[in-house]
Amino acid sequence: MTTIAIIGAGPGLGAAVARRFGREGHSAAVISRTKANVDRLAAELAEDGVRARGYEADVVDRQRLVDALEAADRELGPIEVLQYSPVPHRDFLRPVLDTAVEDLGAALEFSVHGSATAVRQVLPGMTERGKGTILLVNGGSAAVPNGKVAGTSVAFAGESAYGEMLHDALATQNVHVGQLVVPGAIGGGDPLFAPDALAERLWTMHSQRGNFRVTVGPA
Repeated sequence: MTTIAIIGAGPGLGAAVARRFGREGHSAAVISRTKANVDRLAAELAEDGVRARGYEADVVDRQRLVDALEAADRELGPIEVLQYSPVPHRDFLRPVLDTAVEDLGAALEFSVHGSATAVRQVLPGMTERGKGTILLVNGGSAAVPNGKVAGTSVAFAGESAYGEMLHDALATQNVHVGQLVVPGAIGGGDPLFAPDALAERLWTMHSQRGNFRVTVGPA
């Protein structure tokens, strides 16, 4: 049995993705910085018939993130799908004129260094097996800079560039890298942005592949 590792898993999108991939036979490693939350989520998923386990890791603690992914691979099965979708800190959502150098550095650590740490951990196994998918989930500022959320805009742009370069470099190795841009509130009432609808999009990106970037609704 292969595994989807969901970094930044919560009761909304993370849970919906775990259920969608679980229906296709994947185990789910749900990873976030609060152990009680991921343990509760894993228990709920198990009640729905998904083989799941929770792992505690903060994306800015690189070694802890590596350890969580190693444990998931060992305990649940090879990681075939990696989803990187942690929710940005409020400190990254300040107007550009209120954003300090330190704010930008923290945002880059969160979005770029965190995603790169996760990718570099799972990628050798994917290339060795000759299959895998890396899914990046970002807000609208990944595609269109937004001066009201400067830290995230800069960091998402860096994450996007890294992901697109990986997409091109790994195409011949049967490892797909895709980005889902969600320019709206997940679960905010618009059916396009409902967790189950987004989970279906992510399943399609994994199963059918295609271009690097998929945008929900109007870009």
